[in-house]
Amino acid sequence: MKKALIIGATGQDGAYLSKLLLSKNYRVYGITRNTIMPELKNLQFLGIENDIQLIELPNLDQKRAEQILTKFKIDEIYNLSAQSSVGYSFIDPIGTVNFNIMSVLNWLEAIKKANNQIKFYQASSSEMFGNVKPENLPLKESLIFHPASPYGVSKAAAHWLTVNYRESHNLFAACGILFNHESCLRGPNYVVKKILHSAIKIKMGLQKGPIKVGNLSIQRDWGYAPAYVEAMWRILQTDAAEDFLICSGEVTSLQSLIETILTKLDLEYEKTIEIDKELFRPVDLEIIYGDNTKAKKNLGWDYNMNTNQLINQLIIDETQFIEWELTH
Repeated sequence: MKKALIIGATGQDGAYLSKLLLSKNYRVYGITRNTIMPELKNLQFLGIENDIQLIELPNLDQKRAEQILTKFKIDEIYNLSAQSSVGYSFIDPIGTVNFNIMSVLNWLEAIKKANNQIKFYQASSSEMFGNVKPENLPLKESLIFHPASPYGVSKAAAHWLTVNYRESHNLFAACGILFNHESCLRGPNYVVKKILHSAIKIKMGLQKGPIKVGNLSIQRDWGYAPAYVEAMWRILQTDAAEDFLICSGEVTSLQSLIETILTKLDLEYEKTIEIDKELFRPVDLEIIYGDNTKAKKNLGWDYNMNTNQLINQLIIDETQFIEWELTH
């Protein structure tokens, strides 16, 4: 039985990854800052809250990390924990950069000292690329990063730390450069989750509009989170550590995404959506989408959900999640 440690096990990706690994007969451990009052909603929704063992690690403590790896004889580490809000990174750049870089460095050092055979997955981000020129689209793994936010800068630094430890210390350290991936377990501050959750509640008569949104002209590569965590697992099953873009390969504007959601829910756009200038970021990526050829070819990752299918699935999932919340 393989043993996996998920840093960020209670978040969207951590919860879905936990479920996937359990289905593959892994023993799953999750890092939490507080075992007395952990946030278990996502694990509870998936019905796995009693199937993983949570380990308390309140601070960035490398020695404690080493002890955990040794005590539980960990085979694979998935580092999914970060201050992951782009907007908030402009408000607290120091905290964002400090946590997102130092947490990765601590785990890489712990692996080097405790057991250099442990496989390490780092959750990198498409935000590392920044605003790219049209001739560089779709993005590929080889494009040089030019991040446009403190969050993007911090993730780029963490990405290169992972590559450096792979090359300098011969660790199996690999990065998945994930583009926007959505589900009903997304945090409430993420725009697609916010719109879906609010629109469905308006449709159900549980909430009144309008929904306040920011820049609708942005164009993104949106995908389905439960499918993306499978790519994470596949990255650590390869013979040699590499970095992969994990994306849908399609691009859709936020405006179009919202219009499609509201049409499917039979809601009027003018009565449901309100532009709020306060929600605009100081710098925003205009358009970004990727090429998933390498992941499909080298990992055997079979992702074929188009944007329309994604929206249909997200509406089904979010409706189930709201109904579950109402009874729990």
